[in-house]
Amino acid sequence: MDTSLLQQYEKLKQAILFHSYRYHVLDAPIISDYEYDQLVIELRKIEAVHPEWISADSPTQRTGAPPLDKFVKVKHPAPILSLANAFTAADVYTWYERIRKLDERIETVAASGAAFVVEPKIDGLTVVLHYRNGFFIQGATRGDGEIGEDITMNLRTIRALPLRIPVVPGSEGDEPKLKANNTSIIPTPRIPDYLVVRGEAFINIPDFEALNQRLEKAGEKTYLNPRNTAAGSLRQLDSTLTASRPLTLLVYQIITIERVGRPKTQVETLTYLQSLGFPVPEHTSCLDLESVINAYQNLVDRRDKALYEMDGAVIKLNDLQLASDLGFVGKDPRGAIAYKFPAREVTTTLREIRVNVGRTGVLTPNAVLEPVKIGGVIVENATLHNFDFIFEKDIRPGDRVMVKRAGDVIPYIIGPVVEARTGSEECYIPPETCPACDQPVEHLEGEVAWYCVNAACPAQLVRNIEHYVSRGAMDIVGLGIKIVEQLVDAGLIHDVADLYTLRKEQLLSLEGFADKKADNLLGAIADSRTRPLARLITALGIRGVGEVMAADLARNFTNLDSLSCASLEDLQTIEGIGPNIAQALVDWFTRSANQQLLDKLRKVGVFPESESKLSSSENPSTLAGLTFVITGTLPVFSREEAKAFIEAHGGKVTDSVSRKTSYLVLGESPGSKLEKAQALGMPVLDEAGLRLLVTSRR
Repeated sequence: MDTSLLQQYEKLKQAILFHSYRYHVLDAPIISDYEYDQLVIELRKIEAVHPEWISADSPTQRTGAPPLDKFVKVKHPAPILSLANAFTAADVYTWYERIRKLDERIETVAASGAAFVVEPKIDGLTVVLHYRNGFFIQGATRGDGEIGEDITMNLRTIRALPLRIPVVPGSEGDEPKLKANNTSIIPTPRIPDYLVVRGEAFINIPDFEALNQRLEKAGEKTYLNPRNTAAGSLRQLDSTLTASRPLTLLVYQIITIERVGRPKTQVETLTYLQSLGFPVPEHTSCLDLESVINAYQNLVDRRDKALYEMDGAVIKLNDLQLASDLGFVGKDPRGAIAYKFPAREVTTTLREIRVNVGRTGVLTPNAVLEPVKIGGVIVENATLHNFDFIFEKDIRPGDRVMVKRAGDVIPYIIGPVVEARTGSEECYIPPETCPACDQPVEHLEGEVAWYCVNAACPAQLVRNIEHYVSRGAMDIVGLGIKIVEQLVDAGLIHDVADLYTLRKEQLLSLEGFADKKADNLLGAIADSRTRPLARLITALGIRGVGEVMAADLARNFTNLDSLSCASLEDLQTIEGIGPNIAQALVDWFTRSANQQLLDKLRKVGVFPESESKLSSSENPSTLAGLTFVITGTLPVFSREEAKAFIEAHGGKVTDSVSRKTSYLVLGESPGSKLEKAQALGMPVLDEAGLRLLVTSRR
């Protein structure tokens, strides 16, 4: 017995099982799909030589990983299998020759129509959808192929998923329906008694980018790629979070169908599913393998412009009965194969790790590389995402690293080639001070990002001032981002307090300023001196402190001096403030640079006292424990005045409707918030009703 090969085989099995668990269960892979595929290929090679070594726990003997225990388990009505992979055109021809020898009908099937169908291989999460008498009753993940996880409530939030089929109204036996433009006919399909279909849930690339922009703007954690975001969103116990993610769906296979005859071809399947109202993938019908390869190449050429992530093409026999008759090899159906896209990855040397400071104060590590050519472009820099990524992958300066680039996306490091190390590489240690201002950086336990919290950090100055003057903060009308950049570039302001020492002659020296514009801006700056304490706390841009929390702080502290003296324990007695936010507040106020800023604000007369104390006839806790959402235009109150009124009486105001919302305050021309409130059976008040509520609860 070859003991060393057997040991290698066992290590390969364990490695593949581990990475399968990371990918399918935790949705947190640490190697690329290409690297994973290579491990599986190596394992199959060994098993081909030593089939006696194959046991039930081999990754080649199952199709996925066990489901998480936090969801109810669902047994699929039939195995939800994966496909064997091809990496070259030669692999595709080999697959064809193999199935041609098994069934002579393969050679003659083209005579009755398309022999093959080519569909994009979408990089998302496989879902299994159950319909009874036309109604969506259950949805599950693929899990291990036999048993998945019940994610019905989360799937219901996907707008592309039909809750009832067919989507076009009509009953069986009706005359065929016309399209809206009356140019073609859509027959009303028969509704199966029971239908189970398979599809892929994913997030389109533009939606993913927009989501990350919103999260970054809100100071929240962003995501690395659409696939993991989609998978994580569908595995949330709170379906309201899933609903906030821009998930979509494509359906491509019928697993079970009752009362209605099963379509005979894949093309008919897609047509039938589409007639029911399911979104289906694009597909190309091909008469021969040459056409298949051309269709694959067309997808390769379009992958960088596609709306969604594709990692290959799926080649299927169009004749479903023939595909079924071919059976399986191991756990892979013979009638289809996944032709994977080429990996655009190279290796090069990581010269050093540099750190950039973003406008929100987040420190981002970047790799400086030995120049290398990837896809016709010379690459010298690549992103390292964050410091946790560096620690997890154990990336060290001097390492030989794998680099990937897809289209116009910034190249990124996949991981180090550990085998290439010489022993001189040292573990990377993040900076203790900000590279832009040399102030200490902050990293809270449980968070990914490292921050510079110096309000005067030059790398963050423009963004800090932009936030300070925004409508929800000090509301300085006319001071937009372009003027802020002008002021900073001219050296007229070095922090937000300098806004209050600007002179007219300084503004007139700037391009685009005349007397009236300068007077208006100085007037708006002067008006902001009277903003209440809550507005100023919001304007300071303390991490995690938004308008609602700023109002809570203003009700509990007299001014910024008393707030700066608050301890962690004091802060955590306030509802909604946990240890991380409390720590962020303490850290911000203990920084000497921030204390200097507060001193400057005090000297220029921007140091308001709390206005939360009401007259003796009013009760500041009248609305305590109640949460409000405001929508539409109110007759008397502005949106900000209504919010201040509610908060002054102890209530809270949030932006989005949820089951935790107590009342919706309704004005003219409301948006979608009204529909959601009505769906949740939520009480709705007009402005008069809000005032009456305060009066009645005193």
